[in-house]
Amino acid sequence: MTAEKAVASASAWFDSGEFKRVLARRVAIRSESQRDDRDEAIHAYLTQEITPAMEAMGFTLTPLANPQAPERPMLLATRIEDPALPVVLCYGHGDVVFGDDENWRSGLDPWSLTEEGDRWYGRGSADNKGQHSVNIAALEQIFALRGGSLGFNCKFLFEMGEEISSPGLAEVCEQHRELLQADVFIASDGPRLDAESPTLFLGSRGAVNVRLTLHARDRDYHSGNWGGLLTNPATRLCNAISSLVNQHGQLQVAALKPPAITDSVRKILSEIELRPGADSPQIDPEWGEAGLTPVERLYGWNTLEVLAMTSGNPQRPMNAIPGKATAVCQLRFVVGTDWENIAQHLENHLAAAGFADVKAELLRGSPATRLDPEDPLVGWALASMQKSSGKKPALLPNLGGSLPNDVFANILQLPTLWMPHSYPACGQHAADEHMLKSIAREGLIMMTHLLWEFGEKGEQLVAEHKAYQQQGQGS
Repeated sequence: MTAEKAVASASAWFDSGEFKRVLARRVAIRSESQRDDRDEAIHAYLTQEITPAMEAMGFTLTPLANPQAPERPMLLATRIEDPALPVVLCYGHGDVVFGDDENWRSGLDPWSLTEEGDRWYGRGSADNKGQHSVNIAALEQIFALRGGSLGFNCKFLFEMGEEISSPGLAEVCEQHRELLQADVFIASDGPRLDAESPTLFLGSRGAVNVRLTLHARDRDYHSGNWGGLLTNPATRLCNAISSLVNQHGQLQVAALKPPAITDSVRKILSEIELRPGADSPQIDPEWGEAGLTPVERLYGWNTLEVLAMTSGNPQRPMNAIPGKATAVCQLRFVVGTDWENIAQHLENHLAAAGFADVKAELLRGSPATRLDPEDPLVGWALASMQKSSGKKPALLPNLGGSLPNDVFANILQLPTLWMPHSYPACGQHAADEHMLKSIAREGLIMMTHLLWEFGEKGEQLVAEHKAYQQQGQGS
């Protein structure tokens, strides 16, 4: 048996319609983690779908209690074929966002997988049930073709709270560090660069939310009697924000800018072409950091966005000067950014600009991560993807959005390889979410080939990775 024969077998299995039937069952489970009346469905996804699939391949199931959100449990599936073999850690989340049933177009139901052309509509089809189902299917194909063996040790971590910012995931990984020990992390989430391009990304930008507040006085005052005599918090906050990001969308806070883009990352990004789909918005060419390409702005730089801003009552405005104004901003950032001190950096910058009365409060954040693009594991994964798909894959140093990759890269200290099976216009988190059948099929082909190869030369690949790491530490 060869990798090519394994791919042919996986393709035939997919074309039989079995993958669609599996995905339809999983989509039908209303595992909305943002609702407090879906606990039964959350548990059912693990017990009815994940447990039988993994036990059939000889995995041992270990429930992991969630210390932050007990009703959003985690489950670890472990298969150790030989302690001497390398270990792959995989990951997926079975929870979804609100179904938003009433806003799906006529003829579609978020809890019923509906096929229209190349699209499979259903909540979770793209994020993330469809994606981890592809990877489970790849393991199943290899297990069957190798006569009840994978050729490597495998651990698969499932969580049910990713859509509520993965509460407890970091604590679980800290607490069960030894149980989760592995040599490489391989998973699927987020979108490809575009629908046509197989994509590998090595981490994600971080994200941190911060609240800006200007509290001038405890009550509002009539604008006719006091206009021109009292400072207007809304006006001052707008001007304060304009000192953080100028009229061209360029970040003005030096302490929150990233290090210069390295030559190696710049070279990788120079090979990427942004090709927005028909449903994508038109890119504003004059918006963002000067001197950078749109690709560099998205994957190699930091951006500060205003997510929301209020003062007074916009729905029922009164003839009064508001007493306070509030805005919530978000910094998306790459590795090397001092994001944990964002509140102090913002207050220092604002005070120097004449806005010492604006206070900043860090709300929540997650670190940026990025595997070294020169790591031998990256070159292996790209070569495998190209051989199995017949296409040159796109390499992204990090995803433009955010994932809980920091727990795998930082806490578990693993090299992280992400191969997404979705695309930017999939409707993720919105009505009419869908997975492209063509991407799912291609994803199964690539993941089967990648994992089959790891079963043949995983020890060599891990040794090369460790040698590269030691070389870097010694230089």
